[in-house]
Amino acid sequence: MSQVPPLLHARRPVGRPRKYGHVPGTSGQQVAENTGANGRALASQAVAPVSPRLLDLERAAMYLGVSGWTVRDLEAAGVLPRVRVPLPNGGELRKLLFDKIDLDRLIENWKDRT
Repeated sequence: MSQVPPLLHARRPVGRPRKYGHVPGTSGQQVAENTGANGRALASQAVAPVSPRLLDLERAAMYLGVSGWTVRDLEAAGVLPRVRVPLPNGGELRKLLFDKIDLDRLIENWKDRT
């Protein structure tokens, strides 16, 4: 009968889900404070994602509900200002970026006032 290495039995099966609420590097007390009765993280203590203020061409088009070409045309006509990000070497970022505030202002101007 061959011997099985001792660590082979100690390993968990691949793909086994971890216990809910276990955060590596924390004690059980810290986990208990941040979880509810069912072991899930409390919603009031969850961190809300921060939405970006600057949107690239695709996201600006999606935000306005128009195509990317329309956004390009609005920028070229001077209707929608582009945000220019300077680079340390004196150049600027080539990516088209638009401020959400400017997009909201544009939407306000587009509204019917009748």
